[in-house]
Amino acid sequence: MFQTIDIPVWALLLIAVFAALSILERVIGPSIRWFFRKRAERVVAEVNKRLNRPIEPFKLARRHDMVQRLKYDLEVAEAIAHHAETEGVPEEVAFKLAENFAREIVPSFSASAYFGIGTRASKWLSQSLYRVRLGAYDDRRISAINPESTVVFVMNHRSNMDYLLVTWLAADRSALSYAVGEWARIWPLSSLIRTMGAFFIRRRSRSPLYRKVLARYVQMATRGGVTQAVFPEGGLSLDGRIAPPKLGFLNYIVSGFDPEGRDVVFIPVALNYDRVLEDRVLIEAHAEGERKFRASVPKAIGFVFRQIGKRLRGRFHRFGYAAVSFGAPLSLAEFSNTTTRNVTAAVGAELRDRISKVVPILPVPLVASVLEDADGPITRDELVARARERLERLEASGAHAHIPRKNLDYAIETGVRMLCLRGMVDESDSVLTIADHERAVLTYYANSIRHLIPAEES
Repeated sequence: MFQTIDIPVWALLLIAVFAALSILERVIGPSIRWFFRKRAERVVAEVNKRLNRPIEPFKLARRHDMVQRLKYDLEVAEAIAHHAETEGVPEEVAFKLAENFAREIVPSFSASAYFGIGTRASKWLSQSLYRVRLGAYDDRRISAINPESTVVFVMNHRSNMDYLLVTWLAADRSALSYAVGEWARIWPLSSLIRTMGAFFIRRRSRSPLYRKVLARYVQMATRGGVTQAVFPEGGLSLDGRIAPPKLGFLNYIVSGFDPEGRDVVFIPVALNYDRVLEDRVLIEAHAEGERKFRASVPKAIGFVFRQIGKRLRGRFHRFGYAAVSFGAPLSLAEFSNTTTRNVTAAVGAELRDRISKVVPILPVPLVASVLEDADGPITRDELVARARERLERLEASGAHAHIPRKNLDYAIETGVRMLCLRGMVDESDSVLTIADHERAVLTYYANSIRHLIPAEES
């Protein structure tokens, strides 16, 4: 037993490695996890002191625990059995597939990442690219929402900048949980997005099993009080208009709603921009009649480096104004008692209407709408007169407009300058003419407020 034995050096090294790993796992590992868990708890406690709606325990649950809870859910178990029967596969295979779906969907929220990195980066990038303005906002109505309710921000989808703007502007109220599409599942972006509390969805999946796993996660999060942010259009607007809502995600919330339990309050959010960074890609997809974005990675990288170069030379100018407006909240408990038709469809229609009413009017969309409605070339004086008349009517009807410096002449100048710089409008002797090859882009911006303009004016 105490005799000396000879072993190869490689075997000794292997034993040492396994011993070190065992010590790390059994002794050092738990201490490290305890340290970071305590640190995370302190961060959450500090953050909750300044939030209007503290982070709910559901959002802070360990990702592993949530995956386990989801895959053993009774409704998911029934969907697993149905999938196994219809597809002719063993239940173990269907169960593993459901587990993979759960792992794909469930986020791993980090308060440190969200408030320490996410909101700060969102604010910095938003303000670097745009002059950000808060449009319509009724603090009294929003502050009156029952703290026990689950809040869901429902937004129109103009740009991928939407995520950053709303994350920053809502940072003093709560941490938002976004539903993001397949574009965000690329490494290493996917890991960062998970820590921000977002969850991935396959918008085009028709698998009943996947849909059930996703539905149950959304319903669990809603009942757990998680503040969510959704884009009911299901994707970026291709023509600038607010598209009819796709009801799948809303139906998960409505179908899982318990009138005797926690209320769900939807807050309509409308965003608008003087310049949408993806505008030409979206317009091209719209012209081709399919949602396939042919964005060129080299062109995108070139665009970024050109903007960096301009900033270094002091020649960079922000892309105009970006504005966010908040509409009247909608209580699901109250609304479901007032409608006799399909509740999900009624909620979708009502939310779209409320979002449409508070879309901010900005210089470029205003100028673009007046130019598009003109019969032909128009002088600057005519443009100002028509814009003033249009704006007065829109504001009289309750629309919200952001007029820089409260000076319409300056706002018109800002809009015209941006359109001319981008080649959408040609100016000669104070006469403005729409460039034929850029008319679709100008229409895209005019469409963002087209629904606010009475038909007889258009």
